[in-house]
Amino acid sequence: MTEDKTRMDRIEEKLDEIIEGGGKKKIKKFNIPIKARLGARRLKDNYAIVIKINENNQLDFIKEKIIEQTIMVDSIPRLASGKYVMNYKNKPVIIVPSWSVKPFSPSESYQESLKDGSNAAGYRLLMNRMQGEAIKLGKKIGGWGIGIGGIVIAGIVAYSLISG
Repeated sequence: MTEDKTRMDRIEEKLDEIIEGGGKKKIKKFNIPIKARLGARRLKDNYAIVIKINENNQLDFIKEKIIEQTIMVDSIPRLASGKYVMNYKNKPVIIVPSWSVKPFSPSESYQESLKDGSNAAGYRLLMNRMQGEAIKLGKKIGGWGIGIGGIVIAGIVAYSLISG
């Protein structure tokens, strides 16, 4: 009986902690692994963070030096020109699939999405237009409307003073 009571007390304490904390866990921020972090010296020496995607969909973070617009990953030279380099917290990042010598390019991916119709930019424009039209359902009262409304109110006040 005492074991059940202490167990219930522990459960109640945990429940109180969860309720006090709002039931939300703290979201841990993403940090680049230590072996791939770049300091000021490495940035000056033209290093970049390389995110290698393996065949089993695992990611490896490494740092590699860019020499003549190429990097060496797994003893294979890969392209590293400007269109393949992205930035994360002002650090150069290159995403390289292990099965290709050509890294991921955001500009090529964007152009490809425009061609095949999977781009979200068009939908965003349409939604903005629809929201703009939805707001304009009521008519606006212009300068003439306010002037005519003022004359009508003045007429009502004058009529009530004369007849009253």
